[in-house]
Amino acid sequence: RAVPKEEQHSVDLIEKNYVYGNIKHEVNVYVKVFTNSPFLVCMDLARSHEEVIDPKYLWIGPDGKNLEGQMYVNLRKTGKLMVMGFKESMSGAYTCTLSHKIIETTTQEEREMFEAYKFMVYAYREADHAYQVFVRFTTKECELAANSQFFEELKKILNNIISDLTCHIIEPSCKCHSVKTPKQGLLHELFVSFQVNPFAPGWEEACHQVPYDCEDVTNIRVQEARDRIGEFFSKQTYALKHEFQTVPTIHYVDNSFSVTYIDSCRPGFGKNDITHKNCASCCVVCDPGTYSPNNDVTCQVCARPRVNQYGARYC
Repeated sequence: RAVPKEEQHSVDLIEKNYVYGNIKHEVNVYVKVFTNSPFLVCMDLARSHEEVIDPKYLWIGPDGKNLEGQMYVNLRKTGKLMVMGFKESMSGAYTCTLSHKIIETTTQEEREMFEAYKFMVYAYREADHAYQVFVRFTTKECELAANSQFFEELKKILNNIISDLTCHIIEPSCKCHSVKTPKQGLLHELFVSFQVNPFAPGWEEACHQVPYDCEDVTNIRVQEARDRIGEFFSKQTYALKHEFQTVPTIHYVDNSFSVTYIDSCRPGFGKNDITHKNCASCCVVCDPGTYSPNNDVTCQVCARPRVNQYGARYC
């Protein structure tokens, strides 16, 4: 389809992978770990459409050093900067000073102008997904010895279904409750819950084959594991209706299978939808003065802020 001129303009911006500066405020940029940043442009959008005379650009990195000639940057003559192979430690403020001349048309007098642009560049990862599953089974009575035996068997079966995906069942729990129902009076039910987790022993080896997008691969694996388990329980419904002459003592409660989604971040990363609202679902590198030692989704504040780097795992 034909793209209107204004729209074409924004399409071009996305395709060319540019982020423009803003004189009034710093611009937040999020770069997935191990990838290259977009080009940071040392001028604002309006200025980029004007004639600029004798432009000079000075880029300073988070460590306060001039970025010209550094191995990990692609710095164009036009003042565009790309940071390559982005790591947590590269996060921070990237500032650029643009100097250019203004020439008075009548007197031909030259004046030098300076404009400063600041980009806050943050490393991020995709969140790691896990799934919390709830499911119920009818049983004869809560004191039945077969209940715990059944639960052990169920765990084994579920782990077998997903073991080739290096996923496993963690935090399994089984509680028996008596449930009064409108139609059938008093029933006894096993309330089973567990987490489908993608970090079964051996997951790191599976990851090393794709080191850069490891969390993407991990997330695909755990989603497949969740789907297989969902399928297993829907087959139970079918089996009860079509395959058993007599219903077994412990059997699946139709439609009781439900799943909730749990996110976790790798150590050194956390979520903050207030500070990082443009990347609210991302695990963004912890700011200096904060840390994350585990797979929680929040960066904790250091009691004695000695930590002055991004992505701290301890205080």
